[in-house]
Amino acid sequence: MMEANGFLRVEDLILHFRTAQGTVQAVDGVNFSLSRGRTMVIIGESGSGKSSLAKAILRLLPRNVQDYRGRVVLNGQDVMALSEERFRREIRWTRMALVPQAAQNSLNPVLRIEEQVSEPLLTHNRVPSREAAMEKVRHAFRLVGLPVDFLSRYPFELSGGMRQRTAIAMALVTEPDLIVLDEPTSALDVLTQANLMNVLKRIKREFGTTFILITHDIATASDLADDVAVMYAGQVVERASAERFYREPLHPYSKKLMASVPTLKQDKQLEFIPGRPPSLINPPKGCRFADRCPARFARCAEDPPPAAVDGRQVKCWLYH
Repeated sequence: MMEANGFLRVEDLILHFRTAQGTVQAVDGVNFSLSRGRTMVIIGESGSGKSSLAKAILRLLPRNVQDYRGRVVLNGQDVMALSEERFRREIRWTRMALVPQAAQNSLNPVLRIEEQVSEPLLTHNRVPSREAAMEKVRHAFRLVGLPVDFLSRYPFELSGGMRQRTAIAMALVTEPDLIVLDEPTSALDVLTQANLMNVLKRIKREFGTTFILITHDIATASDLADDVAVMYAGQVVERASAERFYREPLHPYSKKLMASVPTLKQDKQLEFIPGRPPSLINPPKGCRFADRCPARFARCAEDPPPAAVDGRQVKCWLYH
């Protein structure tokens, strides 16, 4: 499932921000590995640090970073050890690409689509000529199911789903080893979400693309997931294969998340998680979910190390 020497390894990754109120511990000691050609889905409530994790992996950092360290090893190379210039030139967009949150609104409204999709190719000198770049752009458009004549249009002439597919085409066009998708189906209607997930499944099946899918939509993500990581308050509290996770989540937070998802095949009483996530400026000592956990006991006042349970890892004292 998630072997020690995976295609991607994230080790003890930390990303903290300075704010007027204090230090935000957005990503706090995250570890996971991912095999080539698989999709890891990272789920959790809003504010759990999922988008900050995506930025940390691709080094898309704001100016108020206070602490950024750990290792991101891609196919045997520690890319965090590279200078910013080398990372920008050799890694970002060429080997790792990001489809950002609300990507459909991130396109430049005054540039034609073809100029924006071809920009990563031309900037990183991935093709010998502009015509060669346009051939790759047309191929990427066909992959995401968009007519190539849409390339001459402006972003406002496309629907939200089409703009989202355009953002995915921009990530695909340089043929990166890894694509990180941050909430790709947010703000889209249910039918458009389903169509977009079908596009991603086809790309994965035909080209063996490795994805990290960050989402709070647990049900939609299940269609694409091979592995699942659950984030809570800046930490990964459970990692498992998708088959095992969706059949039987272990962490109390994971169980509550799954209990809040309606299903078509069975009639069940939906549950909610009481309280709210802790502040990442001053997170509680010990288990960060303890104040909301129905299984809390005395030892939860201490920070639990990950426990190995049947090939998965759970950060909870119940499994020690």
